[in-house]
Amino acid sequence: MTTHRRHYVGKDGVARDYETHLLRRSWRENGKVRNETVANLSHLPAELIEVIRACLAGQAFIPADQAATITRSLPHGHVAAVWAQARALGLPGLLGPPGRARDLAMGLIIARVLAPGSKLATISWWADTTLGVDLDLAGASTDEVYAAMDWLLGRQDAIEKQLARRHLAADANPARMALFDLSSSWMEGSHCPLARRGYSRDGKKNRTQIEYGLLTDPAGRPVAIRVFPGNTADPTAFVEAVTLVRDTFKLTEMVMVGDRGMITTARITAIRHTNTDPATRADLGWITALRAPAIKTLAAEGGPLQPTLFDEHNLAEISHPDYPGERLIACRNPFVDRRSFCGWRRHRVCRWSGCGTAPSAVGGRGRGRRGDGVLGVVTGVG
Repeated sequence: MTTHRRHYVGKDGVARDYETHLLRRSWRENGKVRNETVANLSHLPAELIEVIRACLAGQAFIPADQAATITRSLPHGHVAAVWAQARALGLPGLLGPPGRARDLAMGLIIARVLAPGSKLATISWWADTTLGVDLDLAGASTDEVYAAMDWLLGRQDAIEKQLARRHLAADANPARMALFDLSSSWMEGSHCPLARRGYSRDGKKNRTQIEYGLLTDPAGRPVAIRVFPGNTADPTAFVEAVTLVRDTFKLTEMVMVGDRGMITTARITAIRHTNTDPATRADLGWITALRAPAIKTLAAEGGPLQPTLFDEHNLAEISHPDYPGERLIACRNPFVDRRSFCGWRRHRVCRWSGCGTAPSAVGGRGRGRRGDGVLGVVTGVG
């Protein structure tokens, strides 16, 4: 195999270099050496030309899968994607200062996203991915994992305050609205001090459970969480949420949104008292739905909730002396109307008293004073 290089300067004065690779054979005939070009290899990639040159020189090559044997391969892509997104969101810095406890906490969070399981299963999963090497989690013990969770618990208030500033402050949350709901999970063990028998949302009536309330921004991003005994009623948990928003996060102008079982008349009375207390300087509003007896009262003969309100629109605003300073927004559901013979069952009534703009999650946009916003469409409330 021969290589020929030529240097040429054109009429335009530009220098050009040409390189030609030829596969040739030579033989002797009648005492003379004869040469023949077998192929022009100039069009081949440079690395392939070098391989051909080495083969002709007597060097042997074997396939890569025969030269090396893969003894173990750790999954990496999904772990790298979640870890990269966590760093882009600033999650490591949100949890706390760098250290072993933070690395373990990050490992637990990533595992919860990708492979939810027990703590013992999570430790084994770390060793089966590149996360164990990247965060130096391989070989972590269960005692270390639970110690990291204790460390994270100590950081909870600081983390939630940062999330509140990020998602509930006035500049990030113009509607000044916070959503709160209560859920539950049944328990298998017998040593949890919060395990109680209560209303089971999982349908496990013969099991103890714990309850947890989640506070989010209007987009549903979690801001804070509280765990309660399994027999805690919804209104009791809502009081904790109001205290959290007002006293811990120092947010005094917010609209709390909850269902009819959570924001009861007693809870609304407590909020009114807080708003009139000079010591708190709060201006908390609420959005909830009336219960069936209250709607039946409004729909009684002579009441403000009459079928003629919905002749042209499925939405109407009404008022009643029992709800001073509040807006009652009634919505007629035609699907329930087909199945119901009792007129008051056809309607949903949203009870709203808030500061500023009607929240877009349950109403249209508007501007005005407290209780004086522009009406918007309300669906599915309650």
